[in-house]
Formats: sequence, structure tokens, C-alpha cells
Amino acid sequence: MHKSVSQEALNGVKINNERLEFLGDAILDAVTADFLFKTFPTRDEGFLTEMRSKIVSRVQLNKLSQRMGLDHLVQLDPSGTYRSFRGDAFEAFIGAVYLDKGYLFTQELLVDRIIKHYFNMDELVNQELNFKSKMVEWAQKEKKQLAFQVVDEVGSGYKKQYIVEVLVDEAPVAQGRDYSIKGAEQLAAEKAWQSLSGESE
Repeated sequence: MHKSVSQEALNGVKINNERLEFLGDAILDAVTADFLFKTFPTRDEGFLTEMRSKIVSRVQLNKLSQRMGLDHLVQLDPSGTYRSFRGDAFEAFIGAVYLDKGYLFTQELLVDRIIKHYFNMDELVNQELNFKSKMVEWAQKEKKQLAFQVVDEVGSGYKKQYIVEVLVDEAPVAQGRDYSIKGAEQLAAEKAWQSLSGESE
């Protein structure tokens, strides 16, 4: 149930799939990171971050949801335009599986039935998916001022994460959060690119 057709429970809580999206997103990130860490034991953090982005990007999740037929199960207001409802539905699905079956079952499902089935690792390695470069090219073409800046740091030690914001003509467009500044920049650039180009469709 998309937020556009939310129902309100007796306690005032709105019923839709956003909470499941939040949970599924975290589980998907964890499982993907674990899979890549074990699949590429000699590659550095930057490579792993980019590979993860190639698998869990909004564009990929939208396509994946469509190939699996999840988009046909979503209830939403047909009068609206929703760029990411397919990918959101996939994340909600993963969150629901996790609640019903637990982490190990969800991990096995994601790795064996989804990642290995729908993604070719050799092709992904060679696939160019540098959203920061895309944003730089777009800004030059459109004569826009583009900037990436660290706006916050969360946690400490090995749990420390950076929050990076993308600004176009000094106006904030999107944010990304990751354990490295480079990773956060890529995630923020991806969100900005989808917002500005509509590529998530």
C-alpha cells in the first residue's frame, strides 16, 4: 500500500508500506554488503561501495521490481506520478520477508534467488555507474554550479558515517549517507540524478 492511499488506524497511525521500506532498505544493504565482501575478498572499499550502488540503486530496484511483477501488487492513487514506487515496493517486500522469516532466510532469498539470478557480477564490474561523473557532466552542459559537501557525521570509530549533500546553484537537491565520503557522494549523486533526470522510470 503506497503512501498515496494510506489508511489511518484507530490510534492515528497511517498504514502504508513506508515503515517496511525503511526496514527492507537496511536489510538489503547489509546482505548486499556481506555478499560483495565475501565475493571480492581482495577488492578495496571504494570498489565494494560502487558495486553495492550498482545492485541497490533506485534504477536497478525499480527494474527488478518490475521483472518480478511486484509493481502489479502495489495499491496507489492512479492520478499521481511516482518515480520510485516500484523500488519502494521491493524494499517493503524484503522488510516483510525479514519480519516473517528472519535474517538468515531473507539473506538466502536475496543472495540465491535474486542477486545471483538477476545480476551478472562480471558485467556489473565492467558497468559504468558513476553518478557523480554524470552529475558533473550534466552541470557543465546546463551551466549549473555543482557542489558536494559533508553536512554531518554520525557515529564514531568504525561505525562512523558521513552525510553528504548535493547542491545545484547553492540549492540542496539530495543527500547520501555512507561509511566513506566517496560512498556518500555517490549515493547523494544518484538521488540527485534521479530527481533531475527522471531516470528512475
